[in-house]
Amino acid sequence: MVESIKRILLICSGNTCRSPMAEAILKKELKKRFGGEYSLEVTSAGIGARPGDPASPHAVTAMAEKGIDISGHKASLATREMVTAADLILTMTVSHKRAILSLAPEARGKVFTLGEFAGKGEQHEISDPFAGSLDDYRKAAAEIEELLQVAIDKLLKG
Repeated sequence: MVESIKRILLICSGNTCRSPMAEAILKKELKKRFGGEYSLEVTSAGIGARPGDPASPHAVTAMAEKGIDISGHKASLATREMVTAADLILTMTVSHKRAILSLAPEARGKVFTLGEFAGKGEQHEISDPFAGSLDDYRKAAAEIEELLQVAIDKLLKG
């Protein structure tokens, strides 16, 4: 694993759908690959989150179908402190990336869209399933999982 990466921050809009699903999937995958022997801190936040909001019910269901419990998730608002403390920031869209760079311009070089980091290009975005069907959440979760697999492989190769 890239030794300089200790903290990964995942960003979406409200921190109730995409980023909490990404956080949970990444933690599960790291645990699967390394057991309890990984030292990465993985967190998520939203650029417009209302702190304390729960995960969307469909996000909870989509994750439960993958054997992951996010029912206790509480939304966090992305702060400058979070951004500067993170070593790698993965956003769901280009607009999220721009918002993070506006919040902390010095973060340039460590902020990527998830699609960009996974080699699909900066414009590859994860559609927001908010207010959509359970199937919309399943599709978003599947895409996030696929891109995170590539991202983890990239981190492991250094």
